[in-house]
Amino acid sequence: MAEQAPLRAGRREWLGLAILALPTLLLALTMTSLNLAIPHISADLNPSSTQLLWIIDIYGFLIAGALITMGSLGDRYGRRRLLLIGSVFFATASVVGAFSTSPTMLIVMRAVLGLSGATLMPSTLSLLSTMFRDKTQRALAISLWMSVFMGGAALGPLAGGALLERFWWGAVFLMGAPVMVLLVVAGPFLLPESTTSDTGRIDLVSVGLSLAGILSTVYGLKQVAGHGFGAAAAAYMVAGVLICAVFLRRQGRLERPLLDLSIFRERAYTTPIAAVAVAMIMNGGINFFLMQYLQTVRDLSPLQAGLCTLPPTVVSMTGSMLVPKLTQNVRPGFVIGPAFLLTAAGFLVLSTVHAETSVFVVVAALVVMAVGFGPAMALCTALALGSVPTEKSGAASATSETSTELGMSLGIAFLGSLGMFVYRDRIRELSPSGLPQASLEKASNTVGAAFTEADRLPDQLGDGLLSAASRAFVSGLRVDAIVGSVGMTCVGIAVMYLLRKVPPLSADSEKNAEDTPERPAVEHRTQSVSGGTE
Repeated sequence: MAEQAPLRAGRREWLGLAILALPTLLLALTMTSLNLAIPHISADLNPSSTQLLWIIDIYGFLIAGALITMGSLGDRYGRRRLLLIGSVFFATASVVGAFSTSPTMLIVMRAVLGLSGATLMPSTLSLLSTMFRDKTQRALAISLWMSVFMGGAALGPLAGGALLERFWWGAVFLMGAPVMVLLVVAGPFLLPESTTSDTGRIDLVSVGLSLAGILSTVYGLKQVAGHGFGAAAAAYMVAGVLICAVFLRRQGRLERPLLDLSIFRERAYTTPIAAVAVAMIMNGGINFFLMQYLQTVRDLSPLQAGLCTLPPTVVSMTGSMLVPKLTQNVRPGFVIGPAFLLTAAGFLVLSTVHAETSVFVVVAALVVMAVGFGPAMALCTALALGSVPTEKSGAASATSETSTELGMSLGIAFLGSLGMFVYRDRIRELSPSGLPQASLEKASNTVGAAFTEADRLPDQLGDGLLSAASRAFVSGLRVDAIVGSVGMTCVGIAVMYLLRKVPPLSADSEKNAEDTPERPAVEHRTQSVSGGTE
């Protein structure tokens, strides 16, 4: 028998939140620690350049491509069930991948990790929507959830570096196994099961269109980021957009679609999702340049560069925790909008850096950005998920995560390409006279290649090329920072206007407490410790 969850969450729900934070922490650690292991993987497995690219990229490709499908599967067949099944596959692929004996084997395991990873994020978010029906509590829960993700992203390089100093590269993969085992053991006792009844069979044509459209788009964006804009990249992106258009058209005609387009009619859902996508575009573009700036231009080690991200991460996590307090008596739009404007101010500070700027100035700019970015992202997620019916939370969560993935890819591809265009133009202008054309061509590819080439040249030419490369790269960074500042300013103003009528979360919670709507389409079951149904 379907049972309506209580409006106010209790001890079990908060313990369940701790369990749901585990896969979030793991995904963040996995995403940020692998790059450190790449040199060790290359030395041990000797992959070709193409195989190495697939080892790095296939994980993100399949996560992005499968999110919508996995979110819909969770709505139909059980969000907890999908989370636990995905966790088992993730743990298994992590262990097998750690002991890979060939590049092909590792690529296959990374693909399995991507597919199983796509079950985790939408499942955790949709379960949060089910467990925390009071919107103020939901905002706090999502803030905690996002804080764990941010903490994992910051700790990933540090944890990965520590493991690689003492163990082989597979240790980076093994981080996931114990976390997933704990989730699988504790999940059935602390997490509720919820499904959407009467959803019918899943439309396999829609699944194929979703995968093909998003994979093609993301692959094209990756081509732009890695090799610049060309005919092949354009063809993949155009094909992806067309396939996605066919997918959306089909969803509008199906009685039981894979993605219910009605969720986009709600401004309180669409606006924060769009804001997150744009924010991730700006953030992805600047991060692409910042890590290179710190390690190449400022000559920091990977560990030192990673440590530079800790202060903004701590600030962002702290700011996210303040979201429920900020939105008790203030409309969400008037919290999100100013927060994005504060992020824009941080971008503006970054637009003033030069090759000799103190690292402390850069960290200070990142802290200013983080003060606004963390709360804005947490509140956007909470507001979006709180604006759709619980029975559609899986698809809504998956769409939210897809916009984040695509936003990050777009940022790296387009703003990364814009910054590199400025870099290539400026290095040709600033390079010392007498520099061999072959050296200039190599230096124009990346700032890292420029520094490598400078070491091979006579002192005077080498020093001139180093100076030119640093100044040219900073020019690209500054252009991206200016674009980011303008973009975040526009987002902040748009959010304040579009969400001006959305009430404070506490007011909405009080309304729900007085008149809680029944949603019989959602079957909500909570397992007791003994395994029975309450």
